[in-house]
Amino acid sequence: MGLRHVGLWCLMLLVAIANGGARDLLYGDRMSELAAHQLSTAIGMVLLGALMWGFCRRHPPASDRAALAIGVFWMSLTVAFECLFFHFVAGHPWSALLANYDLSAGRIWVLLLLWVALAPSLFFRLQPKGPGP
Repeated sequence: MGLRHVGLWCLMLLVAIANGGARDLLYGDRMSELAAHQLSTAIGMVLLGALMWGFCRRHPPASDRAALAIGVFWMSLTVAFECLFFHFVAGHPWSALLANYDLSAGRIWVLLLLWVALAPSLFFRLQPKGPGP
């Protein structure tokens, strides 16, 4: 992946941090932790989707396969950051990090990761093909 892809992921990271901050400051104490997690994840999916859509329109992938590779790259960076930062820097135990992947408990974080992995391919497929007007 190129510098543009890493740069966009860094912007995605900043948006995700701001989204988490907004959850903590604006509504996290007004609802259950699970509901705040779910709302924050849904908002994150919308915000990150808008960033990825704009990026894919401005820098269209060469193919659907390339688009999928970009998404998997962004998802991998996200998982690596989550594991490394939140475990080694923030001190969260592995059990707490892995709990975010438990769909049966209502933890929908994994859906955001799937969205990040698949959205570039979806956006590639939705782009008009062929010569312009």
